[in-house]
Amino acid sequence: MSYIFEQTVGKHRYVFEGQSYRDANGKARNRRIAIGKIDSATGHRVYKPEYVERMQAEGNPVVQSSSVNQFSVDDVRESRIKEYGLFYLLQEISVRSGLLDALRGAIPGLWQEIFTLACHLVSTGNPFMHCSDWVQGTQTLPVGSMSSQRISEITAAITVSMRDHFFALWCARRAEEEYLALDITSSSSYSELIDDVEWGYNRDGEDLPQVNLCLLMGETSWFPIYQVVYAGSLRDVSTLDSTLALFDEVTDGKPVRSVMDKGFYSKHNVDGMLYSEAEKKFIIAVPFTSNIAKKQVDEERDRIESAQNAIVICGDSVRVVTKKTKWDGKHSVFTHIYFSPAKAFSKREEFIAHAAVLREEASLSPGKYINSEEHKKYIEIQKSDTELSGYTVRISEDALKVHMGYAGWLVLISNDIDDAKKALRIYRAKDVVEKGFWRLKCDLDLGRLRVHGQERMQNKVFIGFISLVLLAGIHGVMVAKKLYEKMTMKQLLRCLSKLRIQEIKGERILFPVTKKQKDIFEAFALDVPV
Repeated sequence: MSYIFEQTVGKHRYVFEGQSYRDANGKARNRRIAIGKIDSATGHRVYKPEYVERMQAEGNPVVQSSSVNQFSVDDVRESRIKEYGLFYLLQEISVRSGLLDALRGAIPGLWQEIFTLACHLVSTGNPFMHCSDWVQGTQTLPVGSMSSQRISEITAAITVSMRDHFFALWCARRAEEEYLALDITSSSSYSELIDDVEWGYNRDGEDLPQVNLCLLMGETSWFPIYQVVYAGSLRDVSTLDSTLALFDEVTDGKPVRSVMDKGFYSKHNVDGMLYSEAEKKFIIAVPFTSNIAKKQVDEERDRIESAQNAIVICGDSVRVVTKKTKWDGKHSVFTHIYFSPAKAFSKREEFIAHAAVLREEASLSPGKYINSEEHKKYIEIQKSDTELSGYTVRISEDALKVHMGYAGWLVLISNDIDDAKKALRIYRAKDVVEKGFWRLKCDLDLGRLRVHGQERMQNKVFIGFISLVLLAGIHGVMVAKKLYEKMTMKQLLRCLSKLRIQEIKGERILFPVTKKQKDIFEAFALDVPV
């Protein structure tokens, strides 16, 4: 959209048409074109013939044009340009998903501020302290300046009951038959004032105390459903009972089908799900530290390699055997045993290559590595009077064989899914949780909890959850519409951030919408903003 303004040049006052555009670097620019001047006798505008002809050809005669706004030079100088395209998308996603309704219903006094902070995280990935600058340059909800002091007040004001109410409203919107993937990750912190920050198994390998974030995500909607924060010293197997109990509360007894990785497996956890008041449906991978998994594989090792046992899933050829086995005197489970020849070969090559690297290291400095736990897994280092180094170094073939014995194998158990192909497809889809954690920690600045105090930590993670809902809404459409073949998510966010509006005397003028931006809005089934 263009606008009209007047400016005095020398002795005469001219009429200019202002037009907004982007240069080759995508930066917002304005150009002006002289289209007439002011008649000094009458004070009326006299337009150039070519401008009159152009406007008539466009169906907008200058005498009655409603698409050309008239502003003075001072009006233009005092105007403000703000980012708008990405916020428009995030707001539409939140409305369609019911996120805004859940926030309004649970936290009526702060929902706009919480949503704005979440949008800031999605848009920039920067800490909350930079939100004030972002709000000043972005068309957002009416939340004021969002200063650091105001943000501190917000993160202190959100109560446990508010968060629980939100999760209850949000969970009520999920698909009743949707499978839920469950996983835990660690988030490190330097703070000594957060109760749950403790030393424990750090999944990122960092030498820092941490909290554990447990996340449930829907495997078909892509949306995060629920999250809870645990003490950093707790392991996955210790948290399942309490997590599912909490989830029962917020879902008001709706059915849950949990999909879990090997870290959650224990006889206690399986017993707990089987013997719960309302038997919980699950798929869980059994690790090869368990005799159950080893026994099932050893029983099928010599006979699973048959074309009759082959299935093809996502282009991969896999052999599978399914059994209904007794878990105890009361319950049975479906045991699915999978073998992938391609994965087995690949993993064996990895083991052999790793052992060869360890042998090379030990050969150069055997005394240094003789007590290394990693080297002792695969390498035999013995003192020798006949070797110049004083040691013999060799790969232990027997030890390597043991480590490679279960390469390419997977054992899943379920009390609900009796079809092996369906079970594997559901289990593989759980990577939506891993991607969710990656976004929380990398894209949303939650890899470090730069807060002091238990409640502020809980509320920063809660706002991160809202951000993850927004990212999941984008991700789901990008997958469905195959947008990842054309751009990354960061490129999409950056592209929409470049769509701006200019506010002149209370009127909004949208910058020209590029073809790429139009294609994005079309993929999300959104009208181009006006």
